[in-house]
Amino acid sequence: MSTIKVNIVTPDGPVYDSDVNMVIAVTTTGELGILPGHIPMVAPLEIGAVRLNKDSSTERVAVSGGFLEVRPDQVTILAQSAELAEDIDTARAIEAKKRAEQRLQQKQGDLDAKRAELALSRAMNRLDVAKGKI
Repeated sequence: MSTIKVNIVTPDGPVYDSDVNMVIAVTTTGELGILPGHIPMVAPLEIGAVRLNKDSSTERVAVSGGFLEVRPDQVTILAQSAELAEDIDTARAIEAKKRAEQRLQQKQGDLDAKRAELALSRAMNRLDVAKGKI
């Protein structure tokens, strides 16, 4: 089966670099599946999981927004933050989720509420990816 090169990069450095059979990512317009030979494109990413199908296994990466660039032989993901499922500290993610929920209950302003909603989405995404739910 043919493969496509995938690079996931954050401001802190590279997170993932390997050949896979298929990439599935959540963009602002919905879920996108990419196979080798896909047409070139650029798409903004949502907070979500990037699934990387490799032979008979699936690797998961939690991303917090960014951009996806597709070329026929390579996919590059420039993410604000990204963590492999096995690298996620679930205790830290649970604490972040609790803090975000507390901030949402306090409702100190529209900006604070929006920031708390985003923090909650990021924490829940990290937990879901770590547990293999996505």
